[in-house]
Amino acid sequence: MNKRKGFTLIELLVVIAIIAVLMAILMPALNRVKKQARAVACMANLNQWGLFWKMYCDDNNGYWLSGAGGGSGRWWFEPMLDTYKVGEKMRCCPQATKSAGQNVHQGIGYFTSQAWQTGEYIGSYGPNGWMCNPRDTNPSGAVWGRSPISDHWRKPEWKGANNIPLFTGSWWVDAWPRDTDVPPDVVLGPPDRPNNSEMERNCVNRHDGFLNSLFCDYSVRKVGVKELWTLKWHKSYDIAGPYTRAGGMNPGDWPVWMRNFKDY
Repeated sequence: MNKRKGFTLIELLVVIAIIAVLMAILMPALNRVKKQARAVACMANLNQWGLFWKMYCDDNNGYWLSGAGGGSGRWWFEPMLDTYKVGEKMRCCPQATKSAGQNVHQGIGYFTSQAWQTGEYIGSYGPNGWMCNPRDTNPSGAVWGRSPISDHWRKPEWKGANNIPLFTGSWWVDAWPRDTDVPPDVVLGPPDRPNNSEMERNCVNRHDGFLNSLFCDYSVRKVGVKELWTLKWHKSYDIAGPYTRAGGMNPGDWPVWMRNFKDY
């Protein structure tokens, strides 16, 4: 009579161990592929936003939005959403789709994968507020307190438009960055300070040391987290300011969480 054939306990344990090793090797690679796919989808979103912004500008006699209207970002996204019916999927980078609540901008901080929320709206992109075309009759001489009003771009046709941010990944709904804005000390971010160090709103490690950005020539590219300080955010912005290599910034001068990122 033939003996029944099968795996011994040791053989089964060896097979399980081999599978565990293979999974340990494959999982990081799969996670990288997923992140890369989300970054590509994010760039596709921004390319689509480029079409929306261009159509709005063309329909508005070649000018951007005035910056007037409701607060908490409603000045830009309500006109855009009403015109182009942009859904939540288009407002969110695939890497950042969940919100921590409506008061995230009041000091809770943010995570790399966190979206903003204002009212019923959720998103993880925001415009460069300096692109606005302010109303000259604005009695305060500023847009939501951001001045001088002459620093706003107003329209897209400028020399170097490929270095003027229009719409970027962000953890809050809009931002008016300045070259003297201080980098956030921690990855979770400090309490939001409206009209003070607003680069913090854009300084988010969304794609492994980078975030994606749409520029005023409607091109889209990834931007290094430290590179944010070298972009021409407004007309008098110094692209060789204190937080750039040209301005004397050394790698060790950055907050710890940013030190390993590429310098610019």
